[in-house]
Amino acid sequence: MSGHSKWHNIQAKKGKADAAKGRIFTKLGREIAVAAKSNPNPETNSKLADIIAKAKAANMPNDNIQRSIKKASGEMSGTDYKELTYEGYGVAGSAVIIKTLTDNVNRTAGDVRAILSKNGGQLGTTGSVSYNFDNKGYIVVERTVELDEDTMTEYALEAGADDVVASDDVYEIYTAPETFSEVRKYLEDKNAELMAAAPKGKRNEEEEPKIRFVEAEVAMIPQNRVTLPDDKVATFLKMLDALEELDDVQNVYHNVDLPDEDEE
Repeated sequence: MSGHSKWHNIQAKKGKADAAKGRIFTKLGREIAVAAKSNPNPETNSKLADIIAKAKAANMPNDNIQRSIKKASGEMSGTDYKELTYEGYGVAGSAVIIKTLTDNVNRTAGDVRAILSKNGGQLGTTGSVSYNFDNKGYIVVERTVELDEDTMTEYALEAGADDVVASDDVYEIYTAPETFSEVRKYLEDKNAELMAAAPKGKRNEEEEPKIRFVEAEVAMIPQNRVTLPDDKVATFLKMLDALEELDDVQNVYHNVDLPDEDEE
């Protein structure tokens, strides 16, 4: 189940500098608030529970998460946000999928179209590139000395995961979309079990988790990746940055195999 990790290439936001965290937290906060609008209890709202797990994996503080849930019955209660997905092409025919959450469809569509066009791409129709992607549950766990490949694989398979890809620094765990919540919850419970079993002298509130989530979401995973000509990489990265800077854009997925140094 091990193989060459493509973790850094799956989403444009991977490896972003700390300066971008504020923007990421703002977007996650909106996503949480929208999910909590119908039901603010993550125990009975699986979608909210999944987004909270995604936020925690991104190191979003608990206080921010709770404030976002409260917004659902406050300032956002009268706002009608729509979840829309745009498909298009970047430079050299690369494929891009843009997930948005917007209260103004015309504004968002115009902004996305303009950014793609300005950077050598174009907006496509529904289904124009998504057939090249699989919708999968995707969980990234930090690899540690305590958590070796055999142990992580055992936990993941017990949880009901489909596959585990091990690399030097992380484990990538893939699930069916419908089993993502179940697998995530199993691993969270397993972590709590391992933490509780630690020697009393080593247990404290600030102890590092035994299973540390780096990423946890249902994502669009490319079936195949393309390598851009060297002179097109900078343009593609510029387009990704511009898309991510849009407040309405929640996630950007693509099929470009970017050099590691360009992701850092």
